Amino acid sequence: MKGRSVVLHIMAERNIDFDIITDRRNTRSLKYDFTKEYGIPKDALPLWVADMDFKTSSYVQDALKNLAEHGIFGYSREQGTYIHAVKRWHKKYYGRDIQSDWIVVTPGVMFAVAAAVNAFTDENDAVIIQQPVYYPFRDAVVNNGRRLVVNELYLGCDNRFHIDYEDFEKKIINENVKLFILCNPHNPVARSWTEDELARLGDICLEHGVKVVSDEIHADFVFSGVHTVFAGIKKDYEEITVTCTSPSKTFNIAGLQISNIIIAGDDMRKRFIKTFKATGYCEPNAMALAACEAAYLYGDEWYEALHSYIRKNIGYIGKFISENLPGVTVTEHEATYLVWINFKGLGMSDVELDDILINRAGLWLDSGLMFGAGGSGFQRINVACPAAVLKKALERLKNVHTYL
Repeated sequence: MKGRSVVLHIMAERNIDFDIITDRRNTRSLKYDFTKEYGIPKDALPLWVADMDFKTSSYVQDALKNLAEHGIFGYSREQGTYIHAVKRWHKKYYGRDIQSDWIVVTPGVMFAVAAAVNAFTDENDAVIIQQPVYYPFRDAVVNNGRRLVVNELYLGCDNRFHIDYEDFEKKIINENVKLFILCNPHNPVARSWTEDELARLGDICLEHGVKVVSDEIHADFVFSGVHTVFAGIKKDYEEITVTCTSPSKTFNIAGLQISNIIIAGDDMRKRFIKTFKATGYCEPNAMALAACEAAYLYGDEWYEALHSYIRKNIGYIGKFISENLPGVTVTEHEATYLVWINFKGLGMSDVELDDILINRAGLWLDSGLMFGAGGSGFQRINVACPAAVLKKALERLKNVHTYL
């Protein structure tokens, strides 16, 4: 194994007190420092964009400190210890053996999604997504001159969102869809898709020659069952799938910009890399490499403690809303640290709801409409914060009825 480990595993994890409130203002934080640019009151409590208010693992901090103290930040590439770390994490937490040459390092999952759109479709080709879904999927399709096709998810009587398979296949056929962008687990509806659900999608894609980009960036935050890797279900799926993974959500290092894209199919990988290189991007960020390697080698204790803490926050918000906000419900939560709240029972328009939450309750959430028409009447809230912050937010939310 070539390469030197970025941090020695000799110290105890130090950053596992998630009740500590860290002041993030004046750190160029998108979440906290850009209220003016977004037209948000300065004192609004931000629980919107998907990064956490927790310090990352102390092993990640130590790795970055070691590199900073070395003082030279030249061109860098992933090496043996880095590849080993990525493979170790996938095996331990997803039960999947991946080969070293399947791993393509990119500066982010959405960079990879956009690269895949360009690699596997031509201008005006159709790409299908399942809204309400992470809105940059739509942007990656439309901004690259492809046709957007939407397979709407629907809310079932079990308070979970489900897939309309008949509509999915019909649109693939009628629109001659070439590529499917899958969100697994799903952001924002918090579904952890089952193997059966994913297999139905996969078989349809195989039958009609549709390639798949599976965004699995939230795989480490499954709270119901275990994460199912789409490409791991069948060998045939591996050959048509680009699996997008990253330590960024799990270890709160999105600003370092790194992702590990897993592509088993030789032809797909070659096409992806060719398109990827055409962007002019070459070597990964040296700090990002160090952080990812440390996280995946030594971050287990931190991650598992974090997972438990967020699970409690999810339980708390569900109980609080059911007891204090008639007409408001939390969609059954299976995955991610982003909770999908249904405000339709209050009978307000989306504009009215946004106004009340932002300007009266003082809460900065993500309006459901940004995720597609099916998000109307919903709001997404990020619960990856200290419990005291979440409690403060919910006390503000509790008063929403007084503004009606």
